[in-house]
Amino acid sequence: QLQLNVRKNGFNNKQTMASQTQGIQQLLTAEKRAAEKVAEARKRKAKRIKQAREEAQAEIERYRQERERLFREYEAKYMGSKEDVAAKIDKNAQILIQDLHREVENNKEKVLAELLDLVCNIEPEVHRNYFVMNP
Repeated sequence: QLQLNVRKNGFNNKQTMASQTQGIQQLLTAEKRAAEKVAEARKRKAKRIKQAREEAQAEIERYRQERERLFREYEAKYMGSKEDVAAKIDKNAQILIQDLHREVENNKEKVLAELLDLVCNIEPEVHRNYFVMNP
């Protein structure tokens, strides 16, 4: 009977070891599948973040384009185009230049007469500090 028990125990040990090995294999397989699922979840998360970032950039670009369009409309409505503004500035500058030329022509003789009078009609006099220095 002792031999029979040993054989039974030996057989049971082999069966138990095989069962344990099978359990370990199942655990390793489950761990591998869990790691794969975690990796897939990380990939999905990274993909969602990338997609959200791209959508946000697209929305920002749409908003910027809309604001630029509104600004161009406002500028055209209230200020005119850049060419119109430049033309207005040039026109105003030409008017001012013409006015200055007209003023020069109108006052030219008068200014020349005053300059000649100041240059030609000199009244020499002794400086007031001269008497203080030489009593």
